[in-house]
Amino acid sequence: MTAPSPPQRPLLLLDVDGPLNPYAAKPQRRPAGYRTHRLLTPRWVAAEQRRLAAWDIPESRPRPLRVWLNPDHGPALAALPFDLVWATTWEEEANAYVSPVLGLPELPFIAWSVPRPTPEGGVFWKTPEIVAWAAGRPFAWVDDEIGEPDRAWVRDHHPGPALLHRVDPKLGLLPEDFAVLRRFAEDLAPDGTAIHAIS
Repeated sequence: MTAPSPPQRPLLLLDVDGPLNPYAAKPQRRPAGYRTHRLLTPRWVAAEQRRLAAWDIPESRPRPLRVWLNPDHGPALAALPFDLVWATTWEEEANAYVSPVLGLPELPFIAWSVPRPTPEGGVFWKTPEIVAWAAGRPFAWVDDEIGEPDRAWVRDHHPGPALLHRVDPKLGLLPEDFAVLRRFAEDLAPDGTAIHAIS
């Protein structure tokens, strides 16, 4: 007789810009605990080259992207009882440029559809793809663009527990956000169902 496989942990779907990079903070007021990184990722370089070409200045060099990252977030995320997944437009570039700074291993990532979907009713374009990718598995999702239409859409289309947690892009992830995520995971029964009501 084979032993039953251990239950899967819930997923934690991570956006970069907003939760991990508080890009909306005042430009000259880097939040405490964060370090500044100037990055030339392939996607950023391509976008900058398109912008410069549109302005008819093709000889200019692309400006690096300023990213604020807090190295304490890596160990804090790794300590949560989740399987971590990148749910960011950085896609695989998050593994190359963000994971090493935070001390995270290479993570799975969601490869978004091209062109991006355009859901109705104020639903964020990521929401249907997140639900499809999770495939019924319990998940928490942190992003700065989550709203009530997304929560309603997930309730109607995702059969398992889900926590959609909006993070202020001026502040990034705070200790109270980590507490909310831990509580969600700890409130799941071993079979992945919710012990208490979860919204």
